[in-house]
Amino acid sequence: MLDLSLPRLKRRSISVWRRNVLVWRKLIGPSLMMNFGEPLVYLLGLGYGLGLFIGKISGMDYLTFLASGIIASSAMTTATFEGMYSVYTRMVPQRTYDAMLATPTEVDDILAGEMLWCATKSLINGIAILAVAAILGAVTDMRAVLVLPVVFLIGLCFAGPAMVMTSISKGYDFFAYYFTLVITPMFMLCGVFYPTKALPEFFQWFVQVLPLTHAVALARPLMVGQPPTDVTLHISILLAYAVIGYYIAVILTRRRLVV
Repeated sequence: MLDLSLPRLKRRSISVWRRNVLVWRKLIGPSLMMNFGEPLVYLLGLGYGLGLFIGKISGMDYLTFLASGIIASSAMTTATFEGMYSVYTRMVPQRTYDAMLATPTEVDDILAGEMLWCATKSLINGIAILAVAAILGAVTDMRAVLVLPVVFLIGLCFAGPAMVMTSISKGYDFFAYYFTLVITPMFMLCGVFYPTKALPEFFQWFVQVLPLTHAVALARPLMVGQPPTDVTLHISILLAYAVIGYYIAVILTRRRLVV
C-alpha cells in the first residue's frame, strides 16, 4: 500500500547533500573539465559557425542567444542525469540508501538531499558555461550573474521528474526512454536554438507546458542584463514540476525501499 503522506523535511537532507559533495570532490578534475569543455564545443561550433550565417536573432547576436539557451538546457540535462543515473547507482547497485535508512534518515530526507545536489551540480555547470560564454564574448553585462539562481531552480525542476523515473526503473537502460521521448524533444523544441515562435502554431502551444520553455524564457533576458517578463508564471511552473516531481518520487521510493 502506498504511503501518500506529505514529505517531512528535516536537516538530515543537508547531510545527504554534504555526503554527495564529499564524493564529488574526488572526481572534481574530470567533472570540471567536462563542464567547461562541452559548452565550449557548442558555442564554438554552433555559436560561431551558424552565427556567421544567422547574424542577429531576437535582437541579440546568435552566439549570445545560443549561450542563454545552452545554460538552461545544460542545467536540465545535468540535473536529469544526476537524478537518474547517479541516484539509481546509489539506490540499487551500491545500496547506499539502505545504509542511510538504517539511521534516523528517512526517504524524504534522502530525496530532498539528492534534489539539492542535482541543483548544485546544475549550478556548477552553469557557472562554467557563463564563464566560457564571457570568454568568447557572448556575455558583456555583469548582471548576467543573476541567471545563476535561475539555473539552481532549473536543476530543482528537472531533478524531481528524473527521480520519479529512477523510482520505477529496473535498470539503466530504462532511462534511454526518458531521454529520447522527453529530454531530447525539449532540447530541440523549447527555444534553445531558435525562438519558439518559429514553430507551427500547435507546437507553440504545446511547448508552453514544457518546463524548459519557461527556463529559457527566464535565462535569456538575464544573460544580456534585461529583466524577464512573466516572471511569476515561469517560476511557478518550474517550482510546480520540482515540488510535484519530488512528492511523487518520495511516494514511489518509499514503496521501493521501505518494507
